[in-house]
Amino acid sequence: MSIARPLIIFLGLLLIWHLIVIASGVPPYILPAPHLVFQALAERGDILFSHAWITLLEIVFGLALGTLLGSLSALTLSYYQPARRWLMPILVVSQAIPVFALAPILVLWLGYGMVSKVAMATLIIYFPVTAAFFDGLRRTEPGHLDLAKTMNATRWSVLRHIRIPAALPAFASGLRVATAVAPIGAIVGEWVGSSEGLGFLMLHANGRMQIDVMFAALFILAVIAVALYYAVDAGLKRLLFWSSETTTTEL
Repeated sequence: MSIARPLIIFLGLLLIWHLIVIASGVPPYILPAPHLVFQALAERGDILFSHAWITLLEIVFGLALGTLLGSLSALTLSYYQPARRWLMPILVVSQAIPVFALAPILVLWLGYGMVSKVAMATLIIYFPVTAAFFDGLRRTEPGHLDLAKTMNATRWSVLRHIRIPAALPAFASGLRVATAVAPIGAIVGEWVGSSEGLGFLMLHANGRMQIDVMFAALFILAVIAVALYYAVDAGLKRLLFWSSETTTTEL
């Protein structure tokens, strides 16, 4: 991937931001100019990056746990017909409850530490991974299944050698979506109750009218989210090099 296009987009957004500040005359405590944000980033870099590290750990742990639980759930739904009849309604109903509404409960149950934020990120990541992987497992090429049946392949062999490889592109799509939304869970959890992390820092900065610091934290969060997405995307492309779908996501 060429770095020129993302760099041009980034500089263009900064220019638009700067022109809006100049044209509107908005005060810095409402919308600081880009140079004020980068100044805050330089002056408070040690504090910002120490909180960013906590948020990054919450996102990564939540992504790993959500992916694991989502994959196991999809395999269970695909392999065991009775489990599908019981778990699928629960899975659908769970999405009817706003995940953000669960954040205060998770903080109450799991405390103000990292565990509640990881749980929040896991809940957000879980559904896209489960839904995409299960859909891929259901859409296996019928001809491949018929061939396996004529060769007296066991259900486990069919799942391992046919269904799972065929479903990996769909799983990759779900994982990309999960990676993009993973920071939401961690930040919402930090807003509800925490003593560290970028969400906590943004909340404190907003209360003290340190809007430049809040934008600096938001900028770091955006960098983390984009870097994590491209890292996962690059890993999936390398892992699924044989799939044509993995060559269509390049930006």
